[in-house]
Amino acid sequence: MVMKNYPPQFKADAVALYQSRPEATIRQVAADLGINPETLRNWVRAAGASRPRGRRAEVPTEPPTPLEEENAALRKKVRELEEEREILRKAAKYFAGGDALVNRFQFVADHHRRYGVKRLCTILGIARSSFYYWRRTAADRAARQAADARLAARIRAVHRESDGTYGVPRITAELREAGERINHKRIARVMRSIGLAGVRLRRRHRTTVADPAAAKAPDLIGRDFTASEPNTKYVGDITYLPLDSGKFLYLATVIDLASRRLAGWAIADHMRTGLVIEALAAAERTRGSLAGAVMHTDHGAQYTSRAFADACRQASVRQSMSAIGSSADNALAESFNATFKRETLQGRKTWSSEREARLDAFRWLSRYNTRRRHSRLGQRSPIAYETALDTTSTTLAQAA
Repeated sequence: MVMKNYPPQFKADAVALYQSRPEATIRQVAADLGINPETLRNWVRAAGASRPRGRRAEVPTEPPTPLEEENAALRKKVRELEEEREILRKAAKYFAGGDALVNRFQFVADHHRRYGVKRLCTILGIARSSFYYWRRTAADRAARQAADARLAARIRAVHRESDGTYGVPRITAELREAGERINHKRIARVMRSIGLAGVRLRRRHRTTVADPAAAKAPDLIGRDFTASEPNTKYVGDITYLPLDSGKFLYLATVIDLASRRLAGWAIADHMRTGLVIEALAAAERTRGSLAGAVMHTDHGAQYTSRAFADACRQASVRQSMSAIGSSADNALAESFNATFKRETLQGRKTWSSEREARLDAFRWLSRYNTRRRHSRLGQRSPIAYETALDTTSTTLAQAA
């Protein structure tokens, strides 16, 4: 029978025994003495006893039951799911601007000390090797971003100088001429990143009104819109300039097929024959003489008129006309008109006033010859192309 009341000496000896056996637990000592473990624990506390730290004897434990194993696995899974939910909640802030791969890498870089790279990469669906490569190349990437920022500033300046009309090819040519060694694909990428683009082609409207009874000139061009040298072949056309008031201005042009130079132009609030005669006269003043040149137009009534035919004879110009109703037979002039409207209206449908339309036309048509780069001319302006052509011709003549 277990003794309920223990003498002080017994208690002191029990505490001393516990202190002398650092490898034994209170439960083991109490079992040896035949007393309740809690009773011995209370005696040790009351005595304020302590004992040196030592290695406790390993107590064999019984293997967990299948139910205990299942509960432990479920608890682990719950902890993992809670942690995954916490990670995704934090990661959502990084994806506010889009789920770009770089955002995932940045999240792993910021949180890998707490959750580990492997765990984060698994949850975010990225390869650890990709993350480590991204982190290893951070310095190079920062240098590229700084270079792209400097390039973006230069692109904006060129784009602004062109009144927002230049796209990738012309901006590339402009920067190369300024000494930049740059690839057009990089220009395109940077322009996309800063939201810049050239002005795109708008739907074309026809202004040609043929006169069935008028005399027709033969087609001396045959859709060959090229010339071996300037001042030999020209194309002419009329386009309209819509105003807010519902009225129109009309622009007549004369373009050199060799250099794409706008040799002459005229603008008026009508499209009578006098308009195209004035444009032809302007071209003659520009060139000094048009003798022997071909003037190719459509079958508009202005170009088939007797007055225009007389003007051509006086300038010693041979008339040429495209097929009726075929814009392809005067495609270069049509393309010029479309470009002019695209780059001056820039998405608008009309000019606010006649004055604004005339000033816009004057500025663009002047810049077209002196500044605007042309893909057909190796991204040079018409006057720059003619200057280079004259220089080459002079050099060859001297060599001969």
